[in-house]
Amino acid sequence: MSRYELNLGAMTNMSGGYKTRGAISPKVLARIIVVDDEDFIRDLYRDMFESKGHTVYSARNGDEAIRYLKTMSVRPDAIIMDHRMPGKDGIQTTKEILSIDPNIPIIFSSADEEARNDAIEAGAISFWAKPFPIRLLIDATVDLVKARRK
Repeated sequence: MSRYELNLGAMTNMSGGYKTRGAISPKVLARIIVVDDEDFIRDLYRDMFESKGHTVYSARNGDEAIRYLKTMSVRPDAIIMDHRMPGKDGIQTTKEILSIDPNIPIIFSSADEEARNDAIEAGAISFWAKPFPIRLLIDATVDLVKARRK
């Protein structure tokens, strides 16, 4: 269970599948959505971000990410997006998310290097080719959120 309590109405905490209540902790630096069909990747990103005080929500595919985004009372500070997923792929999901809120930065994280140009054209702000050191992604995401908040 996450050590941070969220005030998101009836929405479940997507990183753990349980309901949470309360106010957002002042220690939480960022709210991140991780969209990836691999449980291991979602869990790894969640654990790494949460160990630094961030709140992570996760979605198994693009359709789930869109549903969650539409129900969130507080928009995420960033989204980390995979490319190949069942249902909507990362490109389609990126376009749809940005049509809902064009201010959400989307960071692509995929082993499919061929998707790089399409991801950037769809509106992703960067593309990270898997594998890469997770700490670099965490640091880059946190730097992005801090810069956008200034």
